[in-house]
Amino acid sequence: MLAMEKDFDSKLKIQGNSSSNGGGSVQRSKSFAFRAPQENYSIHDFELGRIYGVGSYSKVVRAKKKDSGTVYAMKIMDKKFITKENKAAYVKLERIVLDQLDHPGIVRLFFTFQDTFSLYMALESCEGGELFDQITRKGRLSEDEARFYAAEVVDALEYIHSLGLIHRDIKPENLLLTGDGHIKIADFGSVKPMQDSQITVLPNAASDDKACTFVGTAAYVPPEVLNSSPATFGNDLWALGCTLYQMLSGTSPFKDASEWLIFQRIIAREIRIPDYFSEEARDLVDRLLDLDPSRRPGAGPDGYAALKRHPFFKGVDWDNLRAHTPPKLALDSGSQSPEVDYVHDSPWNPSHIGDGSARQPDGSAASSEGTGSITRLASIDSFDSKWQQFLDPGESVLMISMVKKLQKLTSKKVQLILTNKPKLIYVDPSKLIVKGNIIWSDNPNDLSIQVTSPSHFKICTPKKVLSFEDAKQRAVQWKNAIEGLQNQ
Repeated sequence: MLAMEKDFDSKLKIQGNSSSNGGGSVQRSKSFAFRAPQENYSIHDFELGRIYGVGSYSKVVRAKKKDSGTVYAMKIMDKKFITKENKAAYVKLERIVLDQLDHPGIVRLFFTFQDTFSLYMALESCEGGELFDQITRKGRLSEDEARFYAAEVVDALEYIHSLGLIHRDIKPENLLLTGDGHIKIADFGSVKPMQDSQITVLPNAASDDKACTFVGTAAYVPPEVLNSSPATFGNDLWALGCTLYQMLSGTSPFKDASEWLIFQRIIAREIRIPDYFSEEARDLVDRLLDLDPSRRPGAGPDGYAALKRHPFFKGVDWDNLRAHTPPKLALDSGSQSPEVDYVHDSPWNPSHIGDGSARQPDGSAASSEGTGSITRLASIDSFDSKWQQFLDPGESVLMISMVKKLQKLTSKKVQLILTNKPKLIYVDPSKLIVKGNIIWSDNPNDLSIQVTSPSHFKICTPKKVLSFEDAKQRAVQWKNAIEGLQNQ
């Protein structure tokens, strides 16, 4: 562990004054002075609450600083995974890019720190949650609501593109909402500086050299990337078109049963626009999903002026976007307001993450065993005390989310829960009774998981095969969590 920590110190700790070269290429510097400092904090300096989101090697958790009461969205990244998958350059680039962005429509980075196991980014907390959740709760958005959100995304994208950056992962899950409902673009883990970028990067902090490399999320990837053509700013504009379609319809325009089928639909531009779209909405979606990236509004010679002039945005006051009242947020049924602190109901505590130790009242460390990387990177969806009744004393949740249990003719929502016991159960969320206990085995012949699409997976045992659908497309995360626990 000590060797790994020293390696990350050398790779990720950057000090000094910035100096960059001019010209028509990405500005590179051997040193960099961060606006957001690298602090000497410990995760034990924070009270951890509900989970905001989960990625392949990170999760974002609500974190309140104990001494100040300030709430952050803490991005916690697993060092072991980053090293194994050679992601250090991506992490470093995300940190450097976020440090230089300054726009009301982009989440702000406040500071970073690290410990033996994890890297931490303290980001602006967006208490309104994901735009994805608003679409899910409302079924679909009205055109006025979609216009408001789309305009704020366009405003932020114009700023990002003006700096010579491609975000490359625009989707409703990465469009966060403040407590009062304004949009903030998040997750710059796939960001790509173009050759004329105004952003300063370091030589060993760079994404792939070819902007056409596949990154992002299958349903929002543009056809030029699938055809290995160099990506442009049109990459993000295609994703904007997919997102606008999803806001207005409630579903992705290229939804299908597998990534391969999704890609075939994208390449063929196989899309059906619902009849209830207005003429203006239909036209804008159609233009943003043009197979030629140079013809998408915002990417042509007139730039973003052409996109803002589109009839769909008629009446939008571009100079005072954030002075207007956002759409009312729909809360999760039975949930409290977004501002409620979930710390006391959450299984997250300092022994679950970081260096695996919890502090005593006198500040000394107390060891904690059996807290592997799966626990630290669990996918916990709005965990609260009602699920605690299904746990034994000392048992903790590794992964939990609301999924659909699929049968031949019907489907039923259940809460699927994986614990460190290990135990794998699914619960009726309304009656709060266990509907099934999947017999655990470390032997993959007796317990295995098959991923059939980003949303669909099967849990296989010798006696039965159970099919599930996760609306947040975390089938691979379920597979990784179960297999990781089997391999411990």
